[in-house]
Amino acid sequence: MVNERNLLKKRKKRKKKPQLPFRLNILFVAVFFIFSLLIVQLGIVQILNGEEAQREIDQTENTPSEKSVPRGKMYDRDHQLLLDNKAVKSITYTPPKNGDSAQVRLELAEKLAQYITIEKDSAELEKLIKERDKKEYYYLFNSEEITKRLSDKDQEKEPAERYQLELDAITDEDLQKIEWTDRLLNILAIKKELDSAYELSPHVIVNEGITDKEYAMVAENLHDLPGIDATIDWEREKVHEDVLSAFIGNISSADEGIPRENSEYYLANGYTWNDRVGESGLEQQYEHVLRGRKEQVHYVTNSKGNVISSDVVVEGQRGKDLVLTIDLDLQQAMDEIVEEELKNALASPINNNGYLEDAMAVMMNPRTGEILAMSAIRYDREKKELVNNAYRVIYDAHAPGSSIKGATVLAGYQSGVIGLNQYLPEASIKIKGSEEKSSYSYLGSSLNDVQALAKSSNVYMMRIAIMMSGATYRYNEPLYNFNFDAFDKMRYYYNQFGLGVETGIDMPFESVGVIGNPSEAGNLLDFSIGQFDTYTTMQLAQYVSTIANDGYRVKPHLLKEIREPSGDSEQLGPVLDVYNTEVLNKIEMSDDEIDQVQLGFKEVFRSGTAANNVWSNRDYSIAGKTGTAENPQFKDGEIVANTENLTLVGYSPAENPEIAFAVVVPKNGTGSGQYRINHMIGKRIVDKYYELKKETNNETTEAEKEEE
Repeated sequence: MVNERNLLKKRKKRKKKPQLPFRLNILFVAVFFIFSLLIVQLGIVQILNGEEAQREIDQTENTPSEKSVPRGKMYDRDHQLLLDNKAVKSITYTPPKNGDSAQVRLELAEKLAQYITIEKDSAELEKLIKERDKKEYYYLFNSEEITKRLSDKDQEKEPAERYQLELDAITDEDLQKIEWTDRLLNILAIKKELDSAYELSPHVIVNEGITDKEYAMVAENLHDLPGIDATIDWEREKVHEDVLSAFIGNISSADEGIPRENSEYYLANGYTWNDRVGESGLEQQYEHVLRGRKEQVHYVTNSKGNVISSDVVVEGQRGKDLVLTIDLDLQQAMDEIVEEELKNALASPINNNGYLEDAMAVMMNPRTGEILAMSAIRYDREKKELVNNAYRVIYDAHAPGSSIKGATVLAGYQSGVIGLNQYLPEASIKIKGSEEKSSYSYLGSSLNDVQALAKSSNVYMMRIAIMMSGATYRYNEPLYNFNFDAFDKMRYYYNQFGLGVETGIDMPFESVGVIGNPSEAGNLLDFSIGQFDTYTTMQLAQYVSTIANDGYRVKPHLLKEIREPSGDSEQLGPVLDVYNTEVLNKIEMSDDEIDQVQLGFKEVFRSGTAANNVWSNRDYSIAGKTGTAENPQFKDGEIVANTENLTLVGYSPAENPEIAFAVVVPKNGTGSGQYRINHMIGKRIVDKYYELKKETNNETTEAEKEEE
């Protein structure tokens, strides 16, 4: 029995032994299989999706953002401040990564509305909130009901299109169910600003009209206002109001941001959607200089996109400063002079026949192209007030009359149809089928080139034009063999002076004037005396500068220097760049020919059309040319009034000129006894230049004495 029992035990033991290794094998196989899956998955992540996974980690954990900095300032040539940045209290909103939902933004707006008011005037607040804003608010609480109003087909459309259809389905009756109180409208106004923000990019909710109490209340409750911050922002401050305002230009608001039509360009150059950029004038022209270097911040976010922390990786630096060529004292004086003289002309019944409204002037250094001052004053007949429209000196073009006769004489030299001191008959010109053309009065039987300029002969210039056309002229007969290419030929010569082409001034836009369309040979005669094509005041200033500058045409410019921003508000930073004189071209004629026209321009003030009592008793030499152009006013194709453009161009001193100037006063009345507004403006601005120069020299002398 014992042996049998022992035998049975041995058999049972032999049967149990293989069970443990079998289970271990199953476990090993399972573990191997699991590890194999992990290895395969890891390989897929690393090899196939590695870059995408890393980008996801970067986006959710360390996201870059940029904060705007104040723009560069502007100064006049003597370092007097023209444009500054004024600190303003500001409430901003920085959305988390991937933004907040509309419901969350509404809740945030409700909290913020407890402390601030976007618009304190009820009427303005109502204008601010549009019907769409109200519909969007209604939709937040009634989305299911509104969606049911759409057809099955409309509900299957793309989200953006479907959302618009849902808003369209909201009726006036729906909106009337809500009481649109000022408090609710204020909430919607705040939400509207929150909706405009871009993720991780600070957006200004309000920076105008915010009170100290409002600012303090927001600052004290930031812990309950996620994404909201109470900061110090900046806005542009034109120190001297309207002085040069049009040329300084403007920037966009934070709401407007970058121009949408050029968004790709701005975004590619590091801008964000709500960055303020130059929209006009020098603000736009030198945007790349004035914008500054943004402060770069890295935000650490959690998986939900909420900001955990931030770190400044690049310190911001405000934009570089511009030192302009403008003389502020001269500019202010010129504005006053032009305004006063326009007022005097408006008081004259001869000048003011109901159409006179503008007076414009430019003064520049003919050697360097530096603009010293420029002014344009307009009389607003509806408001009955004078306004500063300085931009008109480069935007508005007018027929200049005899002012451009220097270019006509030089064109005659260059084309070879006249020589130095050549006399031409002064008898009237009559082309068959047209009215007789003559000079403004009898000037003698014949004149040479210098006399023709001094006395402003029309006939002399017309004979140059006829000869340039290759035509044969006989009194009261057609111009035989007239070549219409003479218009292009004349314009080619004029273009060399800057007439009819861009001057190159450093502004985003300038007019080149209007090119007349020749319909008959007689138009060329009008062209030669400045009564066909039109030019801006700036073009006329460049033209006379070219003559003053011995035939060298230089580019006019407003920028003198670029300076590094300085931490000291009272002192400019070091010079970074200097605007050097740029010669655009040299007139294709001899020095003797240039000298001859310069002599004619001197005679204009000695014995010619500018030798009047306005220019008497001066202690400086001057040269230049006067101009009068017919400018009939039309209505429904009929002439309703005859007016004249009065112009004056010149430079001083006559030898080695320091300044060149142009004055244009369009649409004056006609007839003798006119108030000589063009001469008065010209005389007074030149006088002021020398007066300020004398004061500066005296100040310099006194300073030198003190140093000694």
